[in-house]
Amino acid sequence: MESKSKCFEDLLVWKKMHNVVLNVYKLTSKFPRSELFGITNQLRRAAVSVSANIVEGYSKISKADKLRFYNIAQGSLEEADYFLLLSKDLGFAETDELRKKVDEVGRMLKGYMHSVSKSLKNRFNFFHQFQTVFTKAIYSTYDWK
Repeated sequence: MESKSKCFEDLLVWKKMHNVVLNVYKLTSKFPRSELFGITNQLRRAAVSVSANIVEGYSKISKADKLRFYNIAQGSLEEADYFLLLSKDLGFAETDELRKKVDEVGRMLKGYMHSVSKSLKNRFNFFHQFQTVFTKAIYSTYDWK
């Protein structure tokens, strides 16, 4: 998945989340002025954090680092989803369609993380098998009596 992309802008999960961020900014521009430093700010920051952590994770070389940033993105995505729910419950906006897009991003991000995690496990298994074979070869070469 990642080897086909040349930059973070090639990632479908980032593209979809970027679109969500743009929609969040449009939506929150209609919120009450009294919420500018409340839910408006919180929702915008959470949504932007998802995209930013996807970008930062993409730039990491280590698979473990990638997973850490993608996991942070997941947490921010859940936070944004909650603020969308709250916005609807407070009567500020209809957010059902945007929440569907957030859910789609969440599923994509989870799949992306699974792919990175799987390659990390495969690499670990390879090194573990190599270590086992190497250790057996050393022990069988020397007479340890």
